[in-house]
Amino acid sequence: MSTDFWADAEIIHAYTRAQALADGALVDAGPMAREAGFAAPVALTRAAWEDCVGWGDADSERKGTVQDEKGRLWDVLWMAISAARRNRGGDRVPFRLVRVPRTGTGRQPRLVELTLTIGPGDNGEPVFTIMEPHES
Repeated sequence: MSTDFWADAEIIHAYTRAQALADGALVDAGPMAREAGFAAPVALTRAAWEDCVGWGDADSERKGTVQDEKGRLWDVLWMAISAARRNRGGDRVPFRLVRVPRTGTGRQPRLVELTLTIGPGDNGEPVFTIMEPHES
């Protein structure tokens, strides 16, 4: 008899990180994550991406401020890696960032809190995920 309670359990459903990236639930931060100092792949949840990174020409026109996704992604990654470097343990690191929200009519930057997690990827390798605090 195995000492692992789940050793003989039947897997009913599995949703891999690769599937989440393929269907858009996660957005790959790409090589910019390594440039920012991450030693493992980084992805953002769709909600975190849409709120803090996503930006197009129509957003710049509507808000009256010129921004782009590359710059906004860099801001998120830099604040995340900075918080991770200050962290002394744990697999969830909250961090704050100021960004112009895409929604609404205001163009004043607003403070938002995100969470950086580190966990195993599909093959047990370390991976980082940036998400909104209520996400898991």
